[in-house]
Amino acid sequence: MADDVSIQGRIKSLIDEEHALRDSLGKGEISVDDEHDRLRSVEVELDQCWDLLRQRRAKREFGDDPDEAQVRSERTVEGYTG
Repeated sequence: MADDVSIQGRIKSLIDEEHALRDSLGKGEISVDDEHDRLRSVEVELDQCWDLLRQRRAKREFGDDPDEAQVRSERTVEGYTG
């Protein structure tokens, strides 16, 4: 199971990738479709990472084992309505 620091590291690398994709599109190095497809994957993984981090923090706050938190499906994390 990943710890908070490694999850935060993954979040940072995904944000960096998101910025790089937008830069590549702006420079004409990739197509809009390529950027869109990869951005969609990055955004889903980012949502999953943030969700996992929130789960771990909540478990810790309430005295549970944060290592019991699990990555939830795309359908679950993308289906939040706030």
